[in-house]
Amino acid sequence: MKDLLNVQDYLFSIADVGDWEGEEEQVCERLNELIHHAWARLPDDLGCDQIDSIISGIWEHLRGDLALIDAELEELLDWVEHYIDSAQDEQM
Repeated sequence: MKDLLNVQDYLFSIADVGDWEGEEEQVCERLNELIHHAWARLPDDLGCDQIDSIISGIWEHLRGDLALIDAELEELLDWVEHYIDSAQDEQM
C-alpha cells in the first residue's frame, strides 16, 4: 500500500515546525531526515492508515522535544526504528 502514498506529503517546511528560537531550519531538516528513515523502514504492504499513523506519530512524539536539536542523529534514528517496531506491534 505504500506505493499509494508519497513521502513528500509528510515532510515539513520551516513554517510547519513552529518557533524553535532560531533553530527552525535544523528542526525541519532533522525531522525530515527521520521521516525519510521511517519511510524506508516501513514495509511496502503496510496499510495506508497504518503508515499515516506511524509517520504522523513521529511528529506527535517529538513536537517541542529538545532532543530534535540536542540528540545525535544516530540516537534519533534508533528511536524511530524502535517507534516503528512498537507501533507495528500495537497495530497487529
